[in-house]
Order: sequence, then C-alpha cells, then structure tokens
Amino acid sequence: MDEDVTKKKVKEQFAKNAQKYVDSESHAKGMDLSLMIQWLQPEFNWDVLDVATGGGHVAKTLSPFVHHVYATDLTKDMLANTAQYLKQERNIQFVLADAEVLPFLDEAFDLVTCRIAAHHFPYPENFIKEVARVLKPGGLFFFIDNVSPDDGEKADFFNTFERLRDGSHVRCLSIKEWKQLFRDFALIAIKENQRKKRLNFSQWVDRTVSRKEQRDQVQQFMFTAKEELTSYFGITTDSFAIDEWMALFKKP
Repeated sequence: MDEDVTKKKVKEQFAKNAQKYVDSESHAKGMDLSLMIQWLQPEFNWDVLDVATGGGHVAKTLSPFVHHVYATDLTKDMLANTAQYLKQERNIQFVLADAEVLPFLDEAFDLVTCRIAAHHFPYPENFIKEVARVLKPGGLFFFIDNVSPDDGEKADFFNTFERLRDGSHVRCLSIKEWKQLFRDFALIAIKENQRKKRLNFSQWVDRTVSRKEQRDQVQQFMFTAKEELTSYFGITTDSFAIDEWMALFKKP
C-alpha cells in the first residue's frame, strides 16, 4: 500500500475516533503503564519524546517524574483532543509529527517511548532509525506493541481481522522481526516481557467501527475460523486474546 494512502487512512481513522482512544480502558488503564515506571526509574532532568501519543496515556504517566515530555502524533485532531484532555499537565508539549520523520535534532532525548501504535507505521525501519537518531548516547527506548505469532497462518489471520476492523492498520510484526530492526540500528535490549492481552470484543470493534455491516464482517471472520486459530487467540462470543510485547532498549 502506498505510504501516503496509508497515512491518510491513519489520520482519518484517529481524527474521528480521538475521544475513544482517550477513554479506551485497554489504553488508559493497562498494567503496562505502572510497569513502565518500574522499569524506567525516570529522573527529573529527563527530556522525553512520546511517539504516536494517541490518547496521551504514556505522556500523562511520565509527566510527574521527568523534566519535559514532547507528545507527538500524526493526526492533528487526535493531538488537539489529547492536548485538551491533558491541559493541566504543565510540562507536556504537543507536536504534530510523523513517527518516520521526526522533527527533532540528533541526540535530543533521554527517553523515547512508543506504546501500541507501531502497527500503523508503513515503514517501521524508518521509525526505529529515527528513534536511534534522536536518542542521546545512553538513552532509553521503551516500546510496546501488539505482535504477530511467528507462524505465518496465525499472523495472517491476526493482521486480517485487525485490518477488517481498522483500515489504518498496516501490520503487526513478530517479536523476531522487531528484534532484527533494533539490532540493525544498534539498540541494545535490556529487558522484555510478552503476555496475552484479553480484549472485550464489543469495546474493541466499536472503537473503530460504526457500520453494522463492517462489524458483522469482522465477527463472521473471527468466529468462524478453524479451531487452531480460535484456540490460539482464545476467541469466545465476547472476547479474544492477542500477543503483546513490552521491551526496553538502550542506545550505546
């Protein structure tokens, strides 16, 4: 898919659903937010970049612990909505930015974060290259995203039902693929954790779908899959489970 077309879809999708991502329980109350603070042990002199901030939950969580947070997003309406939501946070600045072409100087940040967003990036290698560029030597990169199984059939099934629900979804990479990208740009793994994340089907699908026909299509595709797939993703009538990977990297 053409890069410009993909990013246009991302902007359209997140502009019309901006408040839903602020309110989303899985985004706003994930256990990973408190774990992030435990892993990072942030310091008050840090300058932080939160890439694809969405509803701003990472920026809000880090704000009390650091000097300044630059919360960026590709979608202007999403960013404006999040800025209104976080208007009481005095040390967060909101910047319209493409994750694959960050408008910041080299070695500007002590910490870069990106949470549950990278599956929307057409060229994840450009994103990781930019992360490595803007990090200070010794700086940290905290990353979370939904990930595909290594098995090709399961990965195709997962990415297909995500795209049926959300036309701006590009692809969830596997952990193996992500690790190769981090190695390519000399980011060193410090800590990682993989877990199954259970999602309520209605909340998940209604976050991006407004037409009944599309909702029925997603439901039909997922619920009528063969047993090997429904078992792996724990698909029931009201929920399912996907793989999520959380990792911390350091720039040498």
